[in-house]
Amino acid sequence: MNTRMLRLLLGLALLALPGLAGAQMGQGIEALTVTTNGDGGETYSVTLQIILLMTLLTLLPSILIMMTAFTRILVVLAILRQGLGTTQTPSNQILIGLAFFLTLFVMAPVFEEIHDTAVVPYLNEEMGTEEVLAAGVQPLRDFMLAHTRESDLAMFAEINGIDGFEDADDVPLSLLVPAFVTSELKTAFQIGFLILIPFLIIDLVVASVLMSMGMVMLSPLIISLPFKVMLFVLVDGWALLVNTLATSFFV
Repeated sequence: MNTRMLRLLLGLALLALPGLAGAQMGQGIEALTVTTNGDGGETYSVTLQIILLMTLLTLLPSILIMMTAFTRILVVLAILRQGLGTTQTPSNQILIGLAFFLTLFVMAPVFEEIHDTAVVPYLNEEMGTEEVLAAGVQPLRDFMLAHTRESDLAMFAEINGIDGFEDADDVPLSLLVPAFVTSELKTAFQIGFLILIPFLIIDLVVASVLMSMGMVMLSPLIISLPFKVMLFVLVDGWALLVNTLATSFFV
């Protein structure tokens, strides 16, 4: 992970700590406050900044899954594994790891824009917390709007009782995020459908051959699995799939 990415992650953490910039940046985060009572006793309290930081850390997985390319990539990879018939190969850890790093590759321009427009000014004390939050969210908004169908936006707007939006900036995140996730799931299943077609043909051919030979007790999945794996390897399936997933976000 390069220096720019590390600074971006640091900046995202700092965004949850209003007031850290300036005087407190050189002092660190005071995790525990000890107050002396009038009777000589002591009261211990955790600062609000630590609570905000922990809240941000719990929300990071949801942000990664729902506001980036992660959903589409992971669903397509899961459909591919199901189509091949290898229920446990590749394992969930491998699929999630591949989806994660492919998401970083796809989202790199967005993260760089967040770094340049929000994180750097915040670390240099050139912008306030509210301005930084607005500047940091805008690249993610643009990315989600570019990959969200108008029909999905209109559906959630109708559910929310909104007639329409005059400008893209008027779309609230509470409406944009579910519309974006819905569009991503629809796109992922469309790609998955195209992936499953050749595997389905192989299953049908193998099942027909076995039935014509009277071998009805033999599972067609056992015979078709080597042919599907061979086909996928011969066409360089992993490279084709990764290329398709990556380029689908840049068109």
